[in-house]
Amino acid sequence: MAIANQFFLARQPILNRNQRLVAYELLFRNASERNEAHITDDAEATATVIAHASELGMDHVVGDQLAFVNVDTVGLMSDFISFLPNDKVILEILETVKATPEVLERVRELKRAGFKFALDDVVNESDDVRKLKPLVDVIKIDIKDMQPERLDILARGIKPAPGQKLLAEKVETMDEFRQCLSLGFEYFQGYYFARPVILSGKKITPSQMTILHLLDLLNADADSKTIERSVKHDALITLNLLRLVNTPAVGARYRINSVGHALIVLGRRQLQRWLQILLYVKAGQAQEFTSPLLQLATTRGKTIELMVEKLRPGQRTCADIGFTVGVMSLMDTLFSIRMSEVLDSVNVLGEVREALLHRDGDYGSMLSLIEHIEMADEGPKLSEMLHKLQLSPAELYAIQLAAFDWVNDYSHNVQ
Repeated sequence: MAIANQFFLARQPILNRNQRLVAYELLFRNASERNEAHITDDAEATATVIAHASELGMDHVVGDQLAFVNVDTVGLMSDFISFLPNDKVILEILETVKATPEVLERVRELKRAGFKFALDDVVNESDDVRKLKPLVDVIKIDIKDMQPERLDILARGIKPAPGQKLLAEKVETMDEFRQCLSLGFEYFQGYYFARPVILSGKKITPSQMTILHLLDLLNADADSKTIERSVKHDALITLNLLRLVNTPAVGARYRINSVGHALIVLGRRQLQRWLQILLYVKAGQAQEFTSPLLQLATTRGKTIELMVEKLRPGQRTCADIGFTVGVMSLMDTLFSIRMSEVLDSVNVLGEVREALLHRDGDYGSMLSLIEHIEMADEGPKLSEMLHKLQLSPAELYAIQLAAFDWVNDYSHNVQ
């Protein structure tokens, strides 16, 4: 089996101080014929991955964002770097790389060619760090298990040069994010933004309740007039609906100015999908697709939909349910209430409820697989999940790329 058919992709978001998405770190995992997942760290696999990613086009993988790509010494010195677009990629020098004269000259050469660099896993001012530091644009610090006092000393001791940025990696809580923010970090990597922070007494906003009510009407197959009246009750939904149907993606031949006509043109299936996504847009704002929660939710939804299409060909309703499971999986974070309370606010099928609350059933298994991939988990458990769903790594990778593409296209069409 060719290496290119064995790997799949973990794409981890990198946010700026304003909580906007600016980049992804791309982590490639390899599932061998023995069904064991491990990181592709040998030269042949690294070269194949770089060549394959560049052939597809980095835009397909990361959209408008930048891509952080790990390079070891072999990768750094190889000709395969030239396959990567220097305007889209930041080369992340792994902590195993020694700052030999050859390595330092190679980094200078690639900088002259327009590449930017990050220094990975800096924990102290070692000799290698001192030599490489003047050549890099981003300094990454892994804060996992690091005591706040130690992080404070390290961040202040590194003293980034003008133009250099500190990146905190493995940020898992809002408290950690706030500490790193106060220490001057510019970039943040980790899933702290997707962790639900439950606030007692928190209520879903009226506009979000309107959307949930509309979703209920669609699930109940309500008549068109009832749906139209409900849409018109919310000015934001009406405005965004008319904006959406007048984009090139919808393909209307002339301008649509009425809600009734917009609903006919869009159709119920697309209306349901659009409403689910609209929940993640804050009232009064344009649809900001640099919102990491919105990106993650839509990517999960499309990935599960495509998995269902692969595993249950022709079962469109099941594919739509899969999209719903993926998008709803982050609504406890979105609303700051427990998932059980979210599900009490909207009528969903029993299998959707089981998937969201307990990760049960086929939809629950697909959601669990996606969550493991997001965290770049590896090992037998992830391979067992793939085997249980009867998906090969190559099929999973194709589904991932198609999902990324759909989300990128959607974001361009609705902005």
